[in-house]
Amino acid sequence: MNIFLGIDSGSVSTKVICLSPSAELTDWVYLPTAGDPLNTLRLALRQLQSRLPESTGVLGVAVTGSARELVAETVGADMLKNEISSQAKAAAHLIPEVKTVIEIGGQDSKLILLENGFVVDFAMNTICAAGTGSFLEHQSRRLDLSLEEMGQLAQLSQNPIELKGRCTVFVESDMIHFQQTGSSRPDIVYGLCKALARNYLNDLGLHKEIRQPVVFQGGVARNPAMKKAFEEELGFSLIVPPRPEITGAWGVALLLRQDTNINTTAKPTNFRGFETPFLREKV
Repeated sequence: MNIFLGIDSGSVSTKVICLSPSAELTDWVYLPTAGDPLNTLRLALRQLQSRLPESTGVLGVAVTGSARELVAETVGADMLKNEISSQAKAAAHLIPEVKTVIEIGGQDSKLILLENGFVVDFAMNTICAAGTGSFLEHQSRRLDLSLEEMGQLAQLSQNPIELKGRCTVFVESDMIHFQQTGSSRPDIVYGLCKALARNYLNDLGLHKEIRQPVVFQGGVARNPAMKKAFEEELGFSLIVPPRPEITGAWGVALLLRQDTNINTTAKPTNFRGFETPFLREKV
């Protein structure tokens, strides 16, 4: 069996996927980065190696994500791509007619506009936490809820609160006020989801035409309440692909496969192996 490896090394999570020569997703690992991208990658590669047949050959390795340069140099990557290109490629592969990609990760968010599978415009937020997954994660901890519980609870909301602040500090102040005045937890939680969707659209969506079909990617897309919040704000349905949290790694592997298929004189992979010596045990 031969595979392409796609790696998305983010500030919050690390994703590694296996892609067959026929573009089939065959295996993946998703781990919290925990401030240590190289050690987390070591763990992810070890998990994959333990599950792959011994005869597996690696045709190439592609890397994306905020720590892509460090990781690419360490593992011996054959391709290095930005997150916009990677997310766009995954969306176009999964939903060929896609026009817009909403992608929300732990520490940043992206809006990508496509035409015939090619990126024609994009916007990215790496500064304001109120439009990212960390916003929900922080508030879930304050409410003593897991992110999964938060998503389930939000769907029970009958009268969601309206959080008018755009900064996380003011949103938190508003939330405390609603808690003290007796608002229910489902209404508070769904109000938070709606606030994130509004902040995203008011920031990244400003002066952008969001056209259908819209694909919702990133870890936040796993929260059904967030999908509902965006749909209420936009007035139409969103498509959440299978495994939306790994689309960055998926997309960069697809880009490598495409490049390898086009370039018939491609060199052998630079991959240093699943037990790369630079990936030392964490002390």
